[in-house]
Amino acid sequence: MPHTIRARLVAGVLVLITLVCAGVGAVTSLAMERFMVNRLDQQLSVTVGRFAATLEHRRERSGYGGYGDSRGQPPGTLGVRLVDGRMTDAAVVVPGQDDPRPGRGLSADDATVLASVPRDGHGHSVELSALDDYRVMAVDGEDGDVLVNGLPMEDVNAMVHRLQFIEIVMFAAAVVFAGVAGTVWVRLSLRPLERVAATARRVSTLPLSSGEVALPDRVPDEDPRTEVGQVGAAFNRMLGHVGEALARRHASEQRMRTFAADASHELRTPLATVRAHAELARRDPGEVSPEVRHSLERIDAESSRMGKLVDDLLLLARLDAGRPLARDPVDLTRVVIDATGDARVSAPGHRWRLELPEEPVTIVGDADRIHQVVANLLGNARSHTPPGTTVTVSVRAVPSAPGSEGPGGPGGPDPGRVELTVADDGPGIPEEIRDDLFERFVRADKARSRASGGTGLGLAIVRAVVTAHGGTAGVDSRPGRTVFRVLLPAGTDPA
Repeated sequence: MPHTIRARLVAGVLVLITLVCAGVGAVTSLAMERFMVNRLDQQLSVTVGRFAATLEHRRERSGYGGYGDSRGQPPGTLGVRLVDGRMTDAAVVVPGQDDPRPGRGLSADDATVLASVPRDGHGHSVELSALDDYRVMAVDGEDGDVLVNGLPMEDVNAMVHRLQFIEIVMFAAAVVFAGVAGTVWVRLSLRPLERVAATARRVSTLPLSSGEVALPDRVPDEDPRTEVGQVGAAFNRMLGHVGEALARRHASEQRMRTFAADASHELRTPLATVRAHAELARRDPGEVSPEVRHSLERIDAESSRMGKLVDDLLLLARLDAGRPLARDPVDLTRVVIDATGDARVSAPGHRWRLELPEEPVTIVGDADRIHQVVANLLGNARSHTPPGTTVTVSVRAVPSAPGSEGPGGPGGPDPGRVELTVADDGPGIPEEIRDDLFERFVRADKARSRASGGTGLGLAIVRAVVTAHGGTAGVDSRPGRTVFRVLLPAGTDPA
């Protein structure tokens, strides 16, 4: 069964034309056969019994001798005399001979067939073993016998077969022509629909989930009198609504990014002032009550935490705005060693393991931001797993697949990718938040205990930084096994 509308339409038209041609051919063939058989019946009705009657008295009274009088009889005329169902005489008119020849070869079965022909004055078709198809008519003779006259149907069959052959040739040519013409016509008729499909395909490849999106040109076919025009008009209206919604969303995101960046900038100075005054008050040599000193310590701790939140928001705002990052060679193995050493000092109750290759693994990027990615992943494992958990950090080079293209486009070399994984044997991540884990302000507090509060931006920063470097970040988790996996281009500039 064809899959495309064009193929289905053409196939349907061809099937209909074939059925119509077959019906016309069958009707015309039957009509031609009936017409010629009627002519044979007319000839038989005029000469019925005449040739057979000469057989009845061929020697006693006819005076013609031989096997009957064939004068005025068309070639192939059959005459048969039956007495009590038995064939006593039979003759066939031979072309070019004055006397008919005897009907040799007619078997007893043929006699039975001829004896069963009704004597109703109408023609009947029979098949004789020696003479093939005949149209015969039977009448009663003078001596109680039955006289049967017949004409061959060879000409009728030949004419019908010739007509059928001509019809097959003509109808086959008509079907072929209709197939070619129908294909061209359907292709032209469906061209507007193909333009709608092409526009839809272009829309489907656009990154509609993020950033500013330029929708393709509208479909030019909007004729409301045609079904395709109605589809095109509806599709254009849909594109208009989608474009308006995307523009509003982009404007809203831009306002939010601008607000986050401006708010972060504005908050950094007062936060620094609060921390400075709290530190100054703590250093005052005068007598300070324990309650006041505790309050000053809480002010310093919370302002530090808020300062980190402001820094994270400012970094995300810069990444959202597409600010370029540094593009320098970065020894990823060294970054992992340093970050893991810091994590071991911060959480000595965890078991930290390193799985690194013998040779350094180098990427191109921003060393500070890559260090922040590793530190955030390790901090996430440290904060959301209990003491005694084993955290394994590994780095390995992933070779490129055969036939893959490098960042330079087709034909460019592909140096492969670098995989950084942070795995732990903790309790795992709940399935209901796993898909949103890299979104902002998403926490897994319901499944994991926290030793300290978090901003919920650590993994969002991981994805944003990795994406800015041309890589991907993902997670696979089940109870007793959680793996965060980061893939980065190896030794090449993704920009």
